[in-house]
Amino acid sequence: MMRIHKGDNVKVIAGKDKGKTGIVEKVYLIEGRILVAGVNKIKKHKKSSGNTKSAGIIDTQAPIAISNVKLICNKCHEPTRLTVKKLDDKSKTRICKKCLQDVNN
Repeated sequence: MMRIHKGDNVKVIAGKDKGKTGIVEKVYLIEGRILVAGVNKIKKHKKSSGNTKSAGIIDTQAPIAISNVKLICNKCHEPTRLTVKKLDDKSKTRICKKCLQDVNN
């Protein structure tokens, strides 16, 4: 189960972009990776394919491992770990380990 979802604010804790923050744009469940806005930018060499597309070096984003990010809590505004708590109506909610508040709200 992935505890980080699309739209969450995260901070990178490892790698070349350590210390940067961004919003999660896409989650790749099977690979265990996420795409974060403004993080892990790469340059890709693109070959021309027909008359419509031009060749050149294109700036794009690459996904990073989910283990290299921490969620930023909406209540305490700190990077934190999460725990999942089951509610009475058999639904689940994510809880911040630092302030023990619900992260979803």
